[in-house]
Amino acid sequence: MIYEMRVYDCLPGRLPALLQRFSEHTLALWDRHGIRQAGFFTTLIGDNNNRLTYFLAWQSLAEREAKWTAFIKDPDWLKARDASEADGPILANVSNQLLAATAFSAVQ
Repeated sequence: MIYEMRVYDCLPGRLPALLQRFSEHTLALWDRHGIRQAGFFTTLIGDNNNRLTYFLAWQSLAEREAKWTAFIKDPDWLKARDASEADGPILANVSNQLLAATAFSAVQ
């Protein structure tokens, strides 16, 4: 199993719009594309309280490539993204890492 950690730093005051986009649109689209989420987190204490961090679970890099590519080209995703940004951009920065669990990890 491969885990992808994605970190979205929102522009000030825009985190609620991002959370709404995920809850009302993105998760249903991920279900349709077979994308499995492994957890979502906001920063309670730390250097950025306008941050969303989440994890995706993939069987392989090939699965990630196929499913993520199909998702980001989905017309319903593009429509939802554009509508959520009608009042202006949401994200200041996006970063991601693909992670492999160690042999002693509680998550495999």
